Amino acid sequence: MEPNRSRARSALALAALLGLAGATHFTRPKYYDAIVPRALPGTPRQWTYASGAAELALATAVAVPCTRRLGSLAAAAFFVAVFPANVKMALDFRSKSPKARALAYGRLPLQVPLVAWAWKVAKAAP
Repeated sequence: MEPNRSRARSALALAALLGLAGATHFTRPKYYDAIVPRALPGTPRQWTYASGAAELALATAVAVPCTRRLGSLAAAAFFVAVFPANVKMALDFRSKSPKARALAYGRLPLQVPLVAWAWKVAKAAP
């Protein structure tokens, strides 16, 4: 596969991941409400919808070649910004089933490759 096609596929896969995640904030908001750090102002639902809208906007920006670089850099920053919610989820899931704990704990190191992926897409953008 030629390099440009591979880079475009990587960018579109990142956009799809962001779009799917963003959509689930609206279709399954209770799941996200539960992991919003309580120290944030406003209600958890406001943060759930705001982060879902942000992910949908990021997905669009990453998918469009002329906004891909900026969108990917913003996605990398977004992945860093939502890390506290993943920490909260891991802490909250300490007494859940082993499967639920594995999911919660697994999200923590997953942020690193997500940031790296977004950064790579940004660097390869036209």
